[in-house]
Amino acid sequence: MQTQNQPENALQQFIDIVGKQYVLTNDNDTRLYRQGRRYGSGKVLAVVVPGSLLEQWQVLKAAFAADCIVIMQAANTGLTGGSTPFGDDYDRPVVVLSTKRLAGIQVINDGKQVICLPGATLDALERELSGFNREPHSVIGSSCIGASVLGGVCNNSGGALVRRGPAYTELALYAQVNAEGELELVNHLGVDLGSSAEEILSKLEKQQYQAIDVKNNQNCCASDHRYAHDVKQVDENTPARFNADPSRLFEASGSAGKVCVFAVRLDTFEKIPSQVFYVGTNSHDDLTEIRRFLLKDLPRLPIAGEYIHRVAYDIGAEYGKDTFMFIEKFGTAKVPAAFAMKDKVDGYLEKLGMKGFSDKVLQLVTKFLPSHLPKRMNDFRDLYEHHLVLRIENQDVEQVDQYLKQYFNSRDTGDYFHCNDEEGRKAFLHRFAVAGAAIRYRDTHRSEVEDIVALDIALRRNDRQWVETLPSEMDEKIIHKLYYGHFLCHVFHQDYIVKKGVDPLEMEHQMWHLLDDRGAEYPAEHNVGHLYIAKPALKNHYQKLDPTNSFNVGIGQTSKLKYWK
Repeated sequence: MQTQNQPENALQQFIDIVGKQYVLTNDNDTRLYRQGRRYGSGKVLAVVVPGSLLEQWQVLKAAFAADCIVIMQAANTGLTGGSTPFGDDYDRPVVVLSTKRLAGIQVINDGKQVICLPGATLDALERELSGFNREPHSVIGSSCIGASVLGGVCNNSGGALVRRGPAYTELALYAQVNAEGELELVNHLGVDLGSSAEEILSKLEKQQYQAIDVKNNQNCCASDHRYAHDVKQVDENTPARFNADPSRLFEASGSAGKVCVFAVRLDTFEKIPSQVFYVGTNSHDDLTEIRRFLLKDLPRLPIAGEYIHRVAYDIGAEYGKDTFMFIEKFGTAKVPAAFAMKDKVDGYLEKLGMKGFSDKVLQLVTKFLPSHLPKRMNDFRDLYEHHLVLRIENQDVEQVDQYLKQYFNSRDTGDYFHCNDEEGRKAFLHRFAVAGAAIRYRDTHRSEVEDIVALDIALRRNDRQWVETLPSEMDEKIIHKLYYGHFLCHVFHQDYIVKKGVDPLEMEHQMWHLLDDRGAEYPAEHNVGHLYIAKPALKNHYQKLDPTNSFNVGIGQTSKLKYWK
């Protein structure tokens, strides 16, 4: 049991290790770290922000010596509350350990691989690799909102890029608490860095190793090598990928914060010249046939294929406009700082009883700005319910163009156009601005909206009935339904903006039953967080990694008690 002075001792130790400036205890200072982007919040003893890997190790030792729970947090861009506390019913004090100051990226093996420290972002990695004409695992979507590389690996994220699949590696350096309650460092990075924890962490951070120290074991993967095969099996009665897939849970990969990851080693990918097609149709069967052609008959897999329903298009165009325009003007690297500043302002406004005021101001300002989306896209919005944005490798463009032309020449349900560079870039950026638009809608319509039910689902690869039809008694409780997602792998994001007075949790559980009947898996790529129930394989993975239940306690609606009691 905790003694009364242990938390105070721990706080002083944290200050001695990282400095008072980086030990946050004031509610307004910790707000950004203790609540999720969309879901989840709770109290913390402190937020600690170490400035080196060695400091992170020392903070961990101090926290566990004081019998604290540790929640590892990178960019906190998740949508299921997976890197924040949830509620106030923990049996030990909670410490959030933020890794945002640990932003190192080390390029190895002539750019074919990288070692990323905990705070490295996808955006920074993309820029680092540009000189090698290579790319990271993910270059669209989450990279637009400052997501971290390690967060992606730990949460099975990604998959938007069809050839690369979920973020995955078997090469990582991490700390865990063993069954005896002892903190130990596990070096499975494949780099010879010495023996003691202090030596390993110091040498890694300072990159004090030679090429000969980097071991290339063919039996250890630094990316998901089999996904490209799996996604092509369009007649299989199972999903291509989902969060709890036991075959894609390995140590840090899928760990969801149940260990403290200091570094991951990942493959990089050759940058491939490509072009974009924009497809619109009023028949979902058209998109099914196009998907089957692209995955079965095209010589090479498409690079990406993103779906947007008309309602999601509209909500994104209006309520994601400022995000879109900010990225256009300032680039993705500035987004995390902008979010942090907005969050601090929102904290002060809430204390004044003005919750949502900043969102209303931003919404009013952007309303009077000119349209940010290309005319041909908006024209398709007026004509068609279903939209598909395809990125195709240059050498396959002519074949895809011929197929789409022939396909729609014999049907009057839809059409397509070949995007110029600006249209292609804006089409994909709009798709990912849609992802946060429901939050803005909720925050500017609080008198009408109870909350958002956000589902992240993987449908069966052979599912032709991928358009959802809800029972009327559920439909009437919803203001807007936003459907969008990674169409080629049949992973969809479904955001339901529910009416005031409706219980979102009850509706979500009803949704689960419908998904079970459809043979879907959920969540598909965003971690169970505190929103979903961890299925047996995932729960077993967590318990194996964290037998004392000391890291990210309660994840997947598991026990919050020590030793999983």
